[in-house]
Amino acid sequence: MSKDTGKPERLPVTVSKPIPLAFDLGELTAFDNNPLDPASYISSLETCLSTAARDGAQLLINQILTTTSLKSTSDGVFAELPDPITPLPREKPLPKPKEPTKWELFAKKKGISSLRTNSTGKMVYDEATGTWVPKWGYKGSNKAEENQWLVEVDDKKASKAGKDVEEFNPRKLSRQERVDRIKKNERQMKKNAAGKGSAVGSGSLKPRGGGVKKGKGRK
Repeated sequence: MSKDTGKPERLPVTVSKPIPLAFDLGELTAFDNNPLDPASYISSLETCLSTAARDGAQLLINQILTTTSLKSTSDGVFAELPDPITPLPREKPLPKPKEPTKWELFAKKKGISSLRTNSTGKMVYDEATGTWVPKWGYKGSNKAEENQWLVEVDDKKASKAGKDVEEFNPRKLSRQERVDRIKKNERQMKKNAAGKGSAVGSGSLKPRGGGVKKGKGRK
């Protein structure tokens, strides 16, 4: 504290150490291998540790300001930190490898290869995301056009819908076409089921053996 103003004394920003500090700017860490002053450590432990911590923080800030690239934005000045170089231990142990199931052991023994993801034809590969997605249903690839931020307008479809190109929304048309296709398939399924039921009901049952033969009486 300053005796005249009563405000905290401003310490110098330059700090000299006999042994240079090692820094890991990615972790915002400074490693100080300099020994503490024995007399100060014995007389006032808190002051000794506070001084060492303050000097290390000041050297870390100086290292950031002199070795990293700074960017000034409306929110303030930012420093681009490098990647960390200090390996840190894991919080939890490595997960144990999953034991194979009975089927996997049997398939390995018999040389049976597992089915591919798209062997059933229900999945397709999305090159934009690099993942397998279903063809239909939730997050299906048939809805990709509805979720795109930019969609090409087809003049023929717009004229067929009776709207101008500016008023035509291809996303709604794609969704409506999908709904109409589902309804059409449902009607066709009901029609097929009704036709199959009528064909079974109109069939006639014939007795086996060609009927009953009359036996000849005795004379």
